[in-house]
Amino acid sequence: MTITVAASKREETGKRAKRLALPDALSAVVYGPKQEATPITVSLRTFQKVLKEAGESSVLELTGLGAPLQVLIHDVDHDPVTNIPRHADFYAIEKGAKVEVAVPLVFVGESPAVKGGASLVKVLHELEVEAAPADLPHELTVDISILANVGDQIHVGALSIPKGVEVKAEPDQVVALIQEVAVEEETAAPAPDMAAIEVEKKGKEEGGEEAEGEKGE
Repeated sequence: MTITVAASKREETGKRAKRLALPDALSAVVYGPKQEATPITVSLRTFQKVLKEAGESSVLELTGLGAPLQVLIHDVDHDPVTNIPRHADFYAIEKGAKVEVAVPLVFVGESPAVKGGASLVKVLHELEVEAAPADLPHELTVDISILANVGDQIHVGALSIPKGVEVKAEPDQVVALIQEVAVEEETAAPAPDMAAIEVEKKGKEEGGEEAEGEKGE
């Protein structure tokens, strides 16, 4: 099922565009190999929903600009305080051409090693793939239930990749591994040597008596 996003051309750019923008409007641009860079506006609410559900690896259909365009969310600029999107780039896909995107990895299952107290290290969180737009996966799953012992690893070559999808990483690249949990030993502070303290104190006292005796002489 293709997700559709309605867009409208944005005639004004820069500061004036910000003044004219509606509360729910998100400034964006669409461009591609055969698509001239065009400033557009989409619904912020719709975009946030699409970004959450489809992510940046799913093909969307952009309408309202003439013929519908197949696009990918190429880049999103978020407000540093609110984390709300304030600008987006849409990449128009060339018809019949393959695209290369980073697909998120989703870790599923339960590792016996982790249940036993070991630590799971996720080396990769996404994977670069190339495929026709219709074949692009929304996500790739990594089953960690096969990780039973410390030292066990999952490599890219062991992942289940859909037909028509080419992975750009090397097959022996590590996706996840199990390692022992590092335990920091607490070193207790050494007990004070009371004998040494007493001797030192006694020495000072004796020294003081000698000094007084010398003064008397």
